[in-house]
Amino acid sequence: MAIAYSPSRASESPLSGALVIASAVVLALLTLYLVGFDQGVISRSGMFLHELMHDGRHLLGLPCH
Repeated sequence: MAIAYSPSRASESPLSGALVIASAVVLALLTLYLVGFDQGVISRSGMFLHELMHDGRHLLGLPCH
């Protein structure tokens, strides 16, 4: 007779799942802002980052000109 071991999920808090989801949403919104609406205000690290975000706007179909 085989005994199957199933780890208990009681130690996993529902708060940890909500924290992961909230972090993903905040990261997605920050990325959307930087690519879609920044226009160089935050990305002042040179023309490379500005051009990268500009190309991202074209890729996503957002108006930029």
